[in-house]
Amino acid sequence: MAFEIEHDWQGDLATPRAHIGERVKTHLLIVLCVIWVCMGLVGHEPWKPYESQSMSVIKQMLQGQHYATPMAVGQTDIVNPPLYYLVAVGMIKTFSPLLPMHDAARLANILWMGITIMLVGMIGRELWGYGSGRQTALVFIGSLGLVVTAHQITPQVAGFTGLSMALYALALSDRRPYRAALILAGGLVISFLSTGMHPISIILVAALVLPILFSHWRNQRYAIVWLIALVIAVPILIIWPLVVHANTPNLLSSWWSQQFALYSELNHAYFLRTLTWYALPGLPIALWGIWRYREYLLNKPKYQLLLSFLLVSFFIIGFDKTPKEIDALPMLLPIAILAGGSIETLKRGAAGLLNWFGIMLFGTISFVIWLGWIAMVTGSPAKLHERMQVLSGSMDISLHWLAMVTAILATCIWLLVINNYKHSNRAAITDWAVGMATAWTLLMTLWLPWIDAARSYKGVMLEIPQHMPKQYACLSSKGLGDSQMALLDYYTNIKAHPVELSQHIDCDIFLIQGERGKDKGNQEGIGADWKLLWEGKRAAYTRENFRLYQYKQ
Repeated sequence: MAFEIEHDWQGDLATPRAHIGERVKTHLLIVLCVIWVCMGLVGHEPWKPYESQSMSVIKQMLQGQHYATPMAVGQTDIVNPPLYYLVAVGMIKTFSPLLPMHDAARLANILWMGITIMLVGMIGRELWGYGSGRQTALVFIGSLGLVVTAHQITPQVAGFTGLSMALYALALSDRRPYRAALILAGGLVISFLSTGMHPISIILVAALVLPILFSHWRNQRYAIVWLIALVIAVPILIIWPLVVHANTPNLLSSWWSQQFALYSELNHAYFLRTLTWYALPGLPIALWGIWRYREYLLNKPKYQLLLSFLLVSFFIIGFDKTPKEIDALPMLLPIAILAGGSIETLKRGAAGLLNWFGIMLFGTISFVIWLGWIAMVTGSPAKLHERMQVLSGSMDISLHWLAMVTAILATCIWLLVINNYKHSNRAAITDWAVGMATAWTLLMTLWLPWIDAARSYKGVMLEIPQHMPKQYACLSSKGLGDSQMALLDYYTNIKAHPVELSQHIDCDIFLIQGERGKDKGNQEGIGADWKLLWEGKRAAYTRENFRLYQYKQ
């Protein structure tokens, strides 16, 4: 058995002893990450807005269309390059005999998020030393804003992996320049071919800022890393634009102009507000670390790297024309890594407060989930049972034994963890990560059928063709959202042609999406030549309404 010599606090030689438990801790972290990543990937329909658009793109690829120019139904321009979609297509072809298309497509996230979590841990270990990788990974998977995005069919997941590769490469560049160059090239390729210029601009600007502001990065090794990375990456990066240009040059020029048109407004305040909850628990720990090490921020390379990456990400993302919470993902990387290296410096009272807050937060969430499940299954409390049925639109009160057993096991593990609470800083972040995994597991086992019933469009979309004539020319639509249009095609293979009422309606079937109780019948302005065939909505309580008309011959 291998032993390591350790010294006591006085510097005298201590009795040799093994690092008992280190391997066990690593294995438990891997198990926790597997549960966190895999839970919630299967068992529900595509949810809007991201999954509906992505599945429309993936379906067309499966039909042999738009491999190089991914577009959802109703779109006339490319939104994202094809890498993420192609990997999802590969997963579908591998697992579709066993899983529905959308569930198989989500399995691609196991690959992307598994790599990302591993890289985050490796960055933490590279910058903060042995043992810090686990803590950094725990902070990362405990982030409140990450858990939903990580389980959605969206190219941002792969783009995030490319960003994490690039950040790890920069952290590694001083010690292993040639290895860093290869990883950096991979990060550039993956990020660009997943979501375009958004992540790669963060990487390039941060890479320029470092040598401009800090002398440590103005050295031969850093230059070699970038030279090799660009020599490898650039030939690969230009393949996709060349292919698109060779076939549809107008699509490439439109996509290219849109990449820069996205950054035209000031929305930095929005992202500051979003980070106050999105980056928990890492944000307050990272801020403490910045204050604690304030005298080293401009002198130590690791602080220079993380702060530059964070500030550049915030600066670029803040100009987003249509800000969304998912756009804050790049900032989670430096925040989680800063927090991973600062957790040990927290005062005992602050660590205890963080642990108490996490226990209260996830304990409350878990209690509410269990209470809602009991109400739906047993009918008591009656008021809660009635309210949940209205919100979900589901009358399913069947007992799913496997889900229940999984939820019980997850709850017991969490109770065991907090019962063995140790007054240490690392225990606080471990408890938080376990609490997050537990709450997510409960949500995706006990409540998933009702969440899916509330968010799914499958039922209402499958009703539409049942009320259409067997013979029709085409279907026009008014007010139909991009997500609804994509899901209509996904479930029924019906492609809607959007029009305005001021335009001439060429199709003999007309689908209108509006609000219940408003603009009904001829008040829509379509005239008396149209006959109402069907009116419907999703099962959940919603103001959203669909009406189907046929032109009278």
